[in-house]
Amino acid sequence: MRSLFLTDRFFWLFGSIAVAFALSYAFEGLFRWAQLAFVLALALTGVDALVLYGRHQYLTCRRQMASVFSLGDPNPVAIEVENRSNFRLKIAAVDELPVQLQARDFSLSAVIPPGEGLKLCYQVRPLTRGAYAFGDIHLFASSAVGLLERRFTFESSCEVAVYPSVFQMRRYELTALRGTAADKGIKRVRRLGHGYEFEQIKNYVEGDDYRSINWKASGRRGTLMVNQYEDERSQQLFCILDKSRTMNMPFGGMSLLDYAINTALIISNIALKKQDRVGLLSFSDVLGSAIPAERGIRQLRVLLKALYREQERSSEANYELLYQAVRRLIPRRALLLLFTNFESRYALERALPVLRNLNRMHLLVVTFFENAEVRTIAETLPTDMLGLFRQSVARQFLEEKEEIKNSLAQHGIQVVLTKPEALSVNTINKYLELKARGLI
Repeated sequence: MRSLFLTDRFFWLFGSIAVAFALSYAFEGLFRWAQLAFVLALALTGVDALVLYGRHQYLTCRRQMASVFSLGDPNPVAIEVENRSNFRLKIAAVDELPVQLQARDFSLSAVIPPGEGLKLCYQVRPLTRGAYAFGDIHLFASSAVGLLERRFTFESSCEVAVYPSVFQMRRYELTALRGTAADKGIKRVRRLGHGYEFEQIKNYVEGDDYRSINWKASGRRGTLMVNQYEDERSQQLFCILDKSRTMNMPFGGMSLLDYAINTALIISNIALKKQDRVGLLSFSDVLGSAIPAERGIRQLRVLLKALYREQERSSEANYELLYQAVRRLIPRRALLLLFTNFESRYALERALPVLRNLNRMHLLVVTFFENAEVRTIAETLPTDMLGLFRQSVARQFLEEKEEIKNSLAQHGIQVVLTKPEALSVNTINKYLELKARGLI
């Protein structure tokens, strides 16, 4: 009986019959009709119970999903249901979702013809890394009569690990390496300087730089030939993650650290595809991950597992500790992509001496974040004195961010000031620009 539930139709039907019996005190002729309706309702309830409980188990169900989810991306999940009965059934599927999703009213409804099956699909967008525990699946089945509902419970408990976004990594890999991502914001940058190596001589095609024409080879072959170059290989790149409290700030449901972790995975994959050596450092008040720069697909797996384990801390960032770690772990000149956040000039002034020293030894790129909500307030036309005050404070905050950016640039430090959602594109553009200019 624990699997039996009464539907709204049941209460409407028997409530109407109860009203008819009450009215029969004033209208005696209504009493017999109320009795007849009561008997028919009981008969319909019995028929409904026979349909639902005629077989022990006539529904099958299983959940289909990937073994690993991507952070911040819609991850598809499907519930396969099969109706093995001889009746058309209406079902409502309730999946016990992980507690991190905070979804307490989730259900999917469908009608399944007899002897057929269907897939109920939905998407999960995790906003934090870690293990997500799915529970059982409950199916509430009702027949065409619709007075009763039977619950079927299927044990489907499992855990899924949420890793930094592999979806975004693959998407940006294709667009950045092929140079076809203008619609996504990735720019094609003309090569400058000598930061590239000769690869091969090939036939000229429309769009090739005429300055790369090899006239000797063209004369021998009787057709235009051009020199093809590739980026210089085996350069070092380190992603440095600030895990202090300033990176705990949420935007769009995700913390700034999680945005940085997704971008670190994306840029590491692109750099590895370009045959560069990639490493990882993380710090706050203590040193976290310290992975030496290496090449190959194995290095990408090492970085992915390390990024998965990173956690925010509530303390302030210790830049002196970062300086010591860089001096010890990175003896050769490298590109350092520092993902951090400065909310005030005072915070920058404390870190600036260390950043200048790092930039002398390496090529340092400081990436920090623009507050999109503050910019919205600054650009909104105020309607009262309180709105005017908020706009003034917001504009002052944005100006301070620009001052921080200009101060870093004045000391020769490369800067990326970006909205969190545009972090990956802007970081890729900066990496490709530095490669093309031969600064790495």
